[in-house]
Amino acid sequence: MRDFGAGFGYLVRGQKWVGRHGRWFGFGLLPGLVTLVLYVGALIGLGYGADDLTAWATPFADDWSSPWQGILRGFFTAFVFAFGLFLAVITFTAVTLLVGQPFYESLSEQVDRTEGGDVPESGLPLWRELWISARDSLRVLFRVVLYGVLLFACGFIPVIGQTVVPVIGFCVSGFFLAEELTAVALQRRGVELKERLGLLRGRRMLTLGFGVPLTLAFLVPFVAVFLMPGAVAGATLMARDLTGEAGEGQDGDDRTDARRPGGDQPGGTNWTKPPHVTSR
Repeated sequence: MRDFGAGFGYLVRGQKWVGRHGRWFGFGLLPGLVTLVLYVGALIGLGYGADDLTAWATPFADDWSSPWQGILRGFFTAFVFAFGLFLAVITFTAVTLLVGQPFYESLSEQVDRTEGGDVPESGLPLWRELWISARDSLRVLFRVVLYGVLLFACGFIPVIGQTVVPVIGFCVSGFFLAEELTAVALQRRGVELKERLGLLRGRRMLTLGFGVPLTLAFLVPFVAVFLMPGAVAGATLMARDLTGEAGEGQDGDDRTDARRPGGDQPGGTNWTKPPHVTSR
């Protein structure tokens, strides 16, 4: 549980970081606001069109008598909107990160800069970074949907479906949310998706301590927008821990280089920066 508390600590430190750097907080709000407007518009459109979509998908019920037709189509209408809301929640972070790639890259670099040590750069053009980010997000989304379908089916198991399954669901969502956010910093370090997942699994409780509270907070869209800049900052701090860079600098105003000789860094991982990653 100590690692779980440390993960939550990175989330808090990220919010404190943007609180101390107000300009970067405002800078990081823009992508979330744009994405929120797009999602609200899509959900309003879905709400207006859900009845027609349900009627189109259930032509076999056209001749059903009342109240069975209304019950069936009411259930499917509610399911369609609930599924749309579920997709909005699980994709909001990925879409926001994609829309705000240049914003969050700059914010993450600034966090690295204030922490001391190297400031890694991917060295890739923007279009290439966007392509990698979109590709990896789709891969993560595919995994989340698979888990979601499995957990949805398990939700019908008496007692377990109403107690254990929701907890597992939040843990799964928190894990992949943490992956999406740490990807901003780890992608700049040349760490591929498979390696990122391996790093996060190796510190599972740390990852859940960061991701699960954030998942709960992100259930409220407006909260997600305002927490997003701090979440990126906190994920960058956690990425430094995962890659063994946490001891290279100090937080706050004391930013002296505290790198240790010999290459073994604190944090439990001996990590070598890929040769193609440059530093400022």
